[in-house]
Amino acid sequence: MGDVHVAPVRDHRPTAVSRRAAAFAVWYLRAVAFVNFLSAVWVSLGQDVRRHNQENLFTPYLLTAGFASGVFTVFLAVTMRRRKRAAWILNLSLGGPFLALFGFAMAFPEIRRYAQNWISLALTAAFVAALLLGRREFYARGDRSNPRLAAAVAVGGLLVSSLLAALLVTVTNQARDAHRSTFWERWRYGTLRLVSVAGDDSHFPGISTPNWVGVAVNGLSTVLVLAALYAAFRSRRAVDPLTEDDEKRLRALLERHGDRDSLGYFALRREKSVVWSPTGKAAVAYRVVGGVSLASGDPLGDPEAWPGAIGPWLAEARAHGWIPAVMGAGEEAGTVYARHGLDALELGDEALVEVAEFTLEGRAMRTVRQAYNRVKRAGYTVRIRRHEDIPADEAAYLVRRADDWRDGATERGFSMALGRLGDPEDGRCVMLECTDGQGELKALLSFVPWGPRGLSLDLMRRDRDADNGLMEFMVIDLLRRARETGITQVSLNFAMFRSVFERGARLGAGPVLRLWRSLLSFFSRWWQIESLYRANAKYRPIWEPRFLLFEKSADLPRIAIASARAEGFLEAPGLPKWLHRKHLETRR
Repeated sequence: MGDVHVAPVRDHRPTAVSRRAAAFAVWYLRAVAFVNFLSAVWVSLGQDVRRHNQENLFTPYLLTAGFASGVFTVFLAVTMRRRKRAAWILNLSLGGPFLALFGFAMAFPEIRRYAQNWISLALTAAFVAALLLGRREFYARGDRSNPRLAAAVAVGGLLVSSLLAALLVTVTNQARDAHRSTFWERWRYGTLRLVSVAGDDSHFPGISTPNWVGVAVNGLSTVLVLAALYAAFRSRRAVDPLTEDDEKRLRALLERHGDRDSLGYFALRREKSVVWSPTGKAAVAYRVVGGVSLASGDPLGDPEAWPGAIGPWLAEARAHGWIPAVMGAGEEAGTVYARHGLDALELGDEALVEVAEFTLEGRAMRTVRQAYNRVKRAGYTVRIRRHEDIPADEAAYLVRRADDWRDGATERGFSMALGRLGDPEDGRCVMLECTDGQGELKALLSFVPWGPRGLSLDLMRRDRDADNGLMEFMVIDLLRRARETGITQVSLNFAMFRSVFERGARLGAGPVLRLWRSLLSFFSRWWQIESLYRANAKYRPIWEPRFLLFEKSADLPRIAIASARAEGFLEAPGLPKWLHRKHLETRR
């Protein structure tokens, strides 16, 4: 079987004192950020703070007492809350020297007599002491390429920003002898504005710009600083991508335990990483998106070994400053995750159809039966084959047609989609090909294995010019013929917030539930939330709840964005391609 690779875990051994000290440091930065933002809108307060900084001693993070300092301290508070080691080092590097400066200055009587100086000393000393006492709490490591990337962003951003500032100064220069100023002088003026917040106009007699230009250039400097800080503190993007050996071992687990979870096969997506239990009997597959370690479905393998994989996965997430989250876990797995400190939120329900119980008979199935017969009379037929039984030339043609029918350039799906079609390693997947009366291909469905006797829907594609009801016709045909191939259960689409639509339409539903249902119905115009529920409900399935697992409610917005990115619904603007590390090529 080979060596079992378990995620490296750094035991930072937190104590009650270190936790409280770390919390104080974070709240100190939040309070300073609040004062900064308040000073930006409260003119007299901002003037008092700035006067204190200029005439007495400088208080850390209150230099400009305005929006720029507020943004900076908010960024530090966020990175400290995520336990970033680099943020701890930066804060100690800034706070330590200022504390030493205060201690030295207090030796002079003219300094000691001002009460605000004692306040500055006490606050700075408390902050530095909290950093030192809470040092064990700041263990999250960043990416090794961060220093190089931050330097590239700072240098390149400064060059671009200074040129933009020079261009803005050139366009808005209102000096009488503006023609006498050279581009070099205008560039120097804009650069000084960038790096010093406020430039000295007396050294540039041929330059006079409106006040809003200085504000705009200062805004550019704020964006530049934040971009450089983000590059310096960003989390590591990925750890140990799925190897060929990992994939073989995951497939072995699916052979033994694959019937436990209909989403188990989707763990084989090759953009994922995997954490193994010490025994190798269980694994958690995940992907890091936007600082979120996003797992999907249940852990693979023996349920008794699940905790052995969940623990290292959570430890790895904390070591890198990632937010741990699980999409689409079943109730049994959700209970195990909850024992490890995660909270659960019901996302919706998965539609499961028992082949033996499915029938088109009865009044309740009348509409479905009529739609099925209508498509059948139009001459459509369905062919069902395992992927491994499809000749190579035919498989290539099916892949091309699926790409042609795809809605958009992005292949959507993560938790309930394989993300590839026609791979030789996926020979046990099942393909449904629907052709019209003239033998022309009009639609495709692909299912992944769910244990030895189940199928789970992976891909749905159709020609937009084909008759309505084609997908339903194909699914029903599969269900009616499934017994011939030994298939006993089929997993269809996931219906998000299904219980809201179902209970919200009942007599006696409360006003909050009806309002929630109305809101979801409104968004269904774009995201097809309700239509997916209606499309699945017509098969009269068994509804199995699926859950989102998370650590803190405050992390839910980031988890939602990361999930949308992973599923292909959001494209995050990134850095230039030349700044990114090369990604490993997907194996084919």
